[in-house]
Parts: sequence; structure tokens; C-alpha cells
Amino acid sequence: MKLEDVDPFIGTQPTALPEPHGLAATWWWPKPQIGNTHPGATFPLGMVSACSYSGAYPTGYGEYGLTTEGVPPRMRERPVASGVTHFQQSGTGAIRKYYNYVRVTPMLGSLDALGERWDIADEVASPGSYAFTLDGGVRCEVTVGPKSAVHRYTFPKHRDARLVIDLSLGGLDIPYGATIPLRAHLESTGPGEAEGEIVVEGTPLAMHIETDAAGWRQLLWYDRRLMPGGKRLDFDAIRPTTLRPFGLMWAGPTTEGQTIELRIGFSLRGVEQAARNLRADCPAGTGFDGRRAASELAWAEHLGAVRLGDGPEEPTPAEADGRRTVFGTALYHSLVKPSLAVDESPFWPSKGPFVFDLCTMWDIYRTQLPLLTLLRPDRAVELGNALITICEEEGNFPIGYRMAKGSDRFSRQASALAHTFLADLCQAGFDGIDWEWALVHMLSDLRRTYGEDFLAHGRTEPVTHTLDIAFGYWCTAQVAASVGDGKVRDECLALAGRWPGAFDRETGLLRDSTFYEGTKHNYSYRLLHDMAGRIALAGGDDAFAGLLDGFFGFGAAPVRQPGVRPGDVEMEGGYALGRFEGLNNEPDMDAPWAYTYAGRPDRTAEVVHAVLHQMFGTGPGGLPGNDDSGGLSSWVVWASLGMFPVAGQDLVLLNAPAWPEARVATGGDREIVVQTSGFRRVGRDTAPQYVRSMRWNGAQRDAAWLSGAQLREGGVLEVELADEPGDWARDQRPPSHPHEAVPSSRSLE
Repeated sequence: MKLEDVDPFIGTQPTALPEPHGLAATWWWPKPQIGNTHPGATFPLGMVSACSYSGAYPTGYGEYGLTTEGVPPRMRERPVASGVTHFQQSGTGAIRKYYNYVRVTPMLGSLDALGERWDIADEVASPGSYAFTLDGGVRCEVTVGPKSAVHRYTFPKHRDARLVIDLSLGGLDIPYGATIPLRAHLESTGPGEAEGEIVVEGTPLAMHIETDAAGWRQLLWYDRRLMPGGKRLDFDAIRPTTLRPFGLMWAGPTTEGQTIELRIGFSLRGVEQAARNLRADCPAGTGFDGRRAASELAWAEHLGAVRLGDGPEEPTPAEADGRRTVFGTALYHSLVKPSLAVDESPFWPSKGPFVFDLCTMWDIYRTQLPLLTLLRPDRAVELGNALITICEEEGNFPIGYRMAKGSDRFSRQASALAHTFLADLCQAGFDGIDWEWALVHMLSDLRRTYGEDFLAHGRTEPVTHTLDIAFGYWCTAQVAASVGDGKVRDECLALAGRWPGAFDRETGLLRDSTFYEGTKHNYSYRLLHDMAGRIALAGGDDAFAGLLDGFFGFGAAPVRQPGVRPGDVEMEGGYALGRFEGLNNEPDMDAPWAYTYAGRPDRTAEVVHAVLHQMFGTGPGGLPGNDDSGGLSSWVVWASLGMFPVAGQDLVLLNAPAWPEARVATGGDREIVVQTSGFRRVGRDTAPQYVRSMRWNGAQRDAAWLSGAQLREGGVLEVELADEPGDWARDQRPPSHPHEAVPSSRSLE
């Protein structure tokens, strides 16, 4: 994909897709109907982002307020900003840390107006850069490097223009959303240079600042009052009741069109490292244009890993542009997070990989992390080592992790998710991870929280965690096998065999329990390591496929979606449907591929076709729900290629692709080529296509799956498509891994 295939504004406004029809009209969307993305400047998997700041939820950008379900309420009447802030989340939902530190504001008035929100216009965004014009005529442009941000401001003629940096506040303009520094230090170190550090959420964020505002006055300020001659500010114990705004500014006259550049290096390990980071990202003489070009080059390399071809039947230009934009933006959103920052942990002294804004594993472990593993195995290994270090230093694998002291465990969401990711890395055979040491932490982590109940009783509540932990043991067994520990492998496999305890054999569904953001229906069709046993528990192929048909709404009437501030009765009625969430949320995003294990790949094709072409579109309202750090977008990438990863099992399921041709570079000099015959244009108003036959590297492929090893080696997948389903892959099922469960009284010693 190319930079021009990306529209960073997709997902920044409430969902505005055409009215769904057919199968898609029967799905119910319980979560916020907005992508919660931002269009700001980002670097692939980088530490820093930058965007205009309105204080809106949850990225600091935009016009909409806090909501956990339905259509988001409007918070601002139009696009506004009080400046540019740094460190934004990407597509998340309700969490408790919102970043947006170090606000930079160009001003044409006094400091008394600092913090006001001005209208913004003429926004443009592309991978690596973002720009807008503030009311008053100042043009604001920003680009970022891995650990830096470079701003450029073009001023109108004015006798006393200002460039103001505010270090006093972060977070959002919502109840309990603001972040106030505990301690702060700021110092002017020379003409056009300064350094500082703020401690926010227990984390020290340091910065080294440079500007080319030659001849301008350089001043510290406190409580919106200038401090002439002052060169240093120190705050040892800031409280919300004692906080007064403070920061740094440059001021002077401007001619029409005069530009001022501002460069900021960031670090979590002090101002000296922040200065080194700025030098690494912006070597001497590198200004805004140079840094932007370098960031665009990095994005071009990452996006270029996937190339799409339209085939012999050319779509109309509008159709081609729209489809490419949806896919290209999905790939872009898949590579914004997690934020990797090597040698930057402020919480332990050792060097090495560090990750923050891992928000959250629950959202990304099934789609985004497998995509990262395929496209950038080097960064996947870096993330794997970062997770192991977190467990080593803090005592548990995180479910989520932020630029804040201590990991976020999000214990209601899920358990043992890092195990899934690590199992894939281990089975891939990547170098650079000490797997014996990883195994120690994987075993220890499985005993925490819900793990104790699982060991004692064979089941835990919420019952979804029974499946999580059982699969966590299966994943751990793969690592034990790789290091030659047969005893631990066998014990883990026996514990993994406890997954049936989560199910009600009378209904074929999960037992009644409490469920996070869904019902037992949304969680009952996850892809287990023993899908053959799961299908048998439901009564066999036909019974299992019948349950899935009801879940996906085959033959059901259209449903009504939640509106603004939906009430309890409306939400309870929707949940009572027991229906697929249509990629509005993550709990059932792997369920369409469950059909494959029951010999019904045709049903998978029908559901995936409806999701791809009715639930995703162009424009700011083009996402059906929170993108959640790329978890949703990664689903689009996989499904468009006719694939879906079975996370933790080093397995990829196959389906009809949405493009006639695709080429995917697998992190080295190998390439996966997907070629189709019989392809016709597909879209929201067309019927799906089905796989008639496949060939992998010239050999007939009658199974709807490939191993991760086969994909990583690269090759050519030839897919013959038809308008009617046939017998392909009905008899050969993906691998299942049954194992007899260990009695509940046993546990690993």
C-alpha cells in the first residue's frame, strides 16, 4: 500500500455507514458507534504521536464525549483546538489514562487566553504528518519521529506573536479525565533551548526542547504571568488544589508567512536521554521537512509490505479508490500501536525493550499481534521480550500497559493473553527470546487471579476465564515442548483439557455466568485448541452449524441499533438477542471462522463478506466501533486477504479473498502471493463468492488452512472462486488438539 491509500480521518466521527441489509441487518452493536481514532502524526509502532487538542474523548481530538454504549454524545459543536498535544491513544474505549501531555499553542494574544478553544479548519493528514489552521490564521503542522516531535507554525503579520508550551495539564476535558503532574522541573538552558520533566501517573516524562525563533524573547511563565529573567521552575509536590498553569514561551513580532519550528525530544529516562533521542531523530540541520520525509519513508516501508492488484476486471475509479482506502487505512491503524520504546523504561534500570500504550491485549491478541508477527517479526520479538520483562519486574503479564506506574490488569476482560502471543512466537522459532525463562513466567502467571480457582475446581467465574486459562496452559505446553521439558508439557496439556467445564452440554453453549461486554453467545464460538471436541459437545457438525446460524442471524429479522444514551431496557433487549456484534466489538471477532471446523466454509464466506463490505467504509464515520489499538483494523486486513489467524496455534484459516490479487512480504525476503481466478467485483450490494478449489505452491489444497510455518516460508496461493458454494474443505478440517483433563485436585508443583 502507498501513503495516498491512507485516510487517517477514518474512525474520527460517529459511524455513518449505509443502512445494513440482509445478514448484516440482524447484528446488534452494543458498544460505542465511533472508531475513536485520531488523525494526528504518528510513527510506526513509535513512542510519540501529536494532534490538535480539544479535550474530547478518548484521544483528546474531536467533538464527542464519553460513552460506553450506543451513539456518542456531542461534546463540542464544531472542530476546535487549544493547541497541539503529544501521546494519544488509538481507537480505545473507556480506560483511566488519556495522555495528551506537553501542549503547544501558537498565540496572537496574551497568556490570559491560553486554554481557550479556537475553531480549526483546513485539516490535512497523512501517515507521519498532520496540519490544520487555527482561527486567527496560524497554520499548524506537526510530524513525529520514534521519540520526537517537530512542529512548524506559519504566522500572519503580528507585532507580538507567541509560541507557548504548557506542561501543567494533560488528559481529557471530561470528569476525572484530567492528568495533573505530581512533580515538575523546567529550565531555560540557552537561547532557543530548554529542558524539563514532569511526573505524571507516576511516570517521569522528560523533554529537550529547541526552536529557531531567532530574536524572540524566551520566557518562563507561571499562573499565566511572565517571569522576566527567570530561568528555572521547580515544583516538588503539586496538588489539584494548588496547581497553577506553568510553562515556557517565545514571543516576538512576525512578518506575513514567517515560520517558526519547534523540536522536542522525549524520554522516560531523563533530559539527557531526551536530548540524545532528539539528535538521533533529527540530526544536525534536520528541520520539519527532513523529519517528515524520514517518517513518510518509514511508513512507506511498513505499508509497502502489502500490495493489492485489481485483476483483469477493473472496478470504477471511485470503487477502486474506496476499497483501497479502507484497506490501506486499516493496515495503517494496525501499525500505530503498541508504542515500543527501547531503553526507555522508567521503572527498572536495565536496558532493552519496553512497551507502553499496550491497550489492551484483549483487543489485539487475536488479530493485530498475529499480523505484527507476520509482517514485522523483529518488532514482535521486541514486544515479546518487553512483556517478559514486565512480568519479571512487576510479577505478572499485563492485560494492558500504559505510560503509568504499574500494569493495568483489566481482570474482568480476559486472562493469559500474553501466553497466546508468546506461543505463536515460540512456534515460529524466532531468535532472540530466552524460552526457558519465558516458560518460568508463563507458568507462574497462570496461577494468579482466576488461576487459583481453575486449579482447585477445574472452572472459574466469569466462566470465560476458564477458556482463557485452559488455552493459556495449552500455549504454555507448546513452549515447554520447545525447550524439551516433557513433564511440564504433559501437565499443562492435561490442565488445558479442562475447557469443557465451561460449557453446558444441554445447550452446547457456555454456562450461565457474568460476561464482559457480551453474552454467553458472543463467547461460545471462540476458536479453541480442541475444536473437534467443542463441536462434539454441541452435538456434531450440523448442530454446531445450526447454533452458529442462529447466532449470525440467518433468517432473522433486522434489529434496531442503540441510539444516544440508550437505557437499560433497550440494552437488555439487545443483549437478549444473543446475536453477533458485527465487529462493533471484539469478543466474537473470530466466530465467523468457527464454521470452518464444522465443514461449512461457505458460511464463513457469507458472514465475512457481509462484515467487510457493510461494516467498514470510507470517510470519518467509516468504522463500526472502537478500533481498539488496531484490533478491529487488523481484522479487516486479514479478512480482505482471505485469511484469519488462530492466535496461539500458529495456524491461519483460509477463505475467499476480497481482492483478485495480493502480495504480502513476510518480514524477510519471502513473499505470500494470493492469486484468484473467477474473481468478480464484490461490494456491499453484491453476493459473496465461494472457494471452489485452492492450490498452494502448485499442489492441490483441499483444507481451509495453512500452518504459520508454511506462510512464513512464502509461496503462491491460487484460489479458484465461484458464485455458488461447492465441496471444497468440507471434509478436511483444521487441526484440533484433544487431551484428557487432569482431575481438579491436581496442580503443578
